Amino acid sequence: MAKKSITKRWIFNNLGVLILALAVVELAFIYSIQNYYYSSAKQYLVSKLNAVSSVLSIHAQDNTANFSSEIRNTLETFNEKDKIELMAINSKGRVALTSSGFSPDSTVSMPDYEEAVAGKEGYYVGSLSGGEKIMAVSMPISNLSGEYSAIRMVTSLTEIDNAMKTYIVAITVICLAILLIIIITGLYFAGSIVKPIRQISSIARKFAMGDFSVRIDNSTDDEIGELCTAINHMADELSNAEAMKNDFISSVSHELRTPLTAIKGWAETLMLDNEGNSDTIKKGVGVIVNETERLSRMVEELLDFSRMQNGRFTLQKETMDILAELGDAVLIYSDKARRENIGIIYKEPEMLPFVMGDKNRIRQVFINIIDNAVKYSSGGDTVTVIAEAEADKVKITVSDTGCGIKESDLSKVKTKFYKANHTRRGSGIGLAVADEIVEMHNGTLDIKSTEGKGTTVTITLPAITG
Repeated sequence: MAKKSITKRWIFNNLGVLILALAVVELAFIYSIQNYYYSSAKQYLVSKLNAVSSVLSIHAQDNTANFSSEIRNTLETFNEKDKIELMAINSKGRVALTSSGFSPDSTVSMPDYEEAVAGKEGYYVGSLSGGEKIMAVSMPISNLSGEYSAIRMVTSLTEIDNAMKTYIVAITVICLAILLIIIITGLYFAGSIVKPIRQISSIARKFAMGDFSVRIDNSTDDEIGELCTAINHMADELSNAEAMKNDFISSVSHELRTPLTAIKGWAETLMLDNEGNSDTIKKGVGVIVNETERLSRMVEELLDFSRMQNGRFTLQKETMDILAELGDAVLIYSDKARRENIGIIYKEPEMLPFVMGDKNRIRQVFINIIDNAVKYSSGGDTVTVIAEAEADKVKITVSDTGCGIKESDLSKVKTKFYKANHTRRGSGIGLAVADEIVEMHNGTLDIKSTEGKGTTVTITLPAITG
């Protein structure tokens, strides 16, 4: 199928309409100018004919005058005979006298005379046998004399037509100039649209192939420029997303390989332990159990993330005691924090309002946040967990005195695949999943951090009131 470009569509659509409009304007102008000139010429001939008729009427009332002599004298002395021919037509309908002295051929048609004697307007525009275009006006005078039935004036339209041709040529040149200017400006305008669109199309194909390094040159400040800016921004985001995805794959691969290596190593050790050393068996089984739980949590995070991406992540909401779930999450990490010389302070109130939510998912959020606090802390640091009621909400605050987060990374830590610190274990999607769960409970998850001083995560959930 042939490609239909914007330029071709503009030429065949807009330019076609424009040519038609200019043609209509030119035809209207030609009609108007012709009507003006012909009307003026007709009016002039009628006025002259009325003047001659008035003179003849005076002679007809003079009983001492010879009307035939007077009408002959009037034609002979007609002062515009070089431009207009004055004729006297007898009662038989033939030209008897002319101001030029030459009688026309009797076969020449005189429609204006026939209309005049019939009581109509005696007016005619036509061509002579030689091709010359004329205008004729006739007026009946049978009431003045029984010998003559009408007087007639004939003038050539050559000069008028030549003047009209000059105007027609001028308006045609003007229309062509307008058309040329519009074509040039239109092609330039269409090119200013087509060129960046072609560039966008070419670069979009590169984006589709996974090449996000190219950018669109943008030198305009209009809608096309905004589109180019938006596409360049999209490319930046896609490039960052691609980089984060690659980092995520690398991180997950490393996170999976580490526990698998530990499990495999200890399994081989236990297989080769022929003496059945109880301490070795206990230690090995402990490592295998811990690493298996770690793998299980990671796989569960990946599954949750996949469900969110596919819109299949659901909640089983019910009235829940948020302190019970928070207490379990703190208890899970108490022994681990103690082993790593990290203090956990849990400020638990006697009572908190109930919350409508999925207790398993809320516990998952608490576990993720506390796990991050312990993970990014070192020996001697402290993790503080505070639960409190605030108006019609429940607020959980988890703060640590660990390594903190860079200011440049703080706005991205809840983004999928993003991992601010690659030296610590984790897949980089746990926080994104936690944030999504809190949002699905109509709550908020806010993070404040100072690099080198620690991080504070605040979870706010709506409480059941009334």
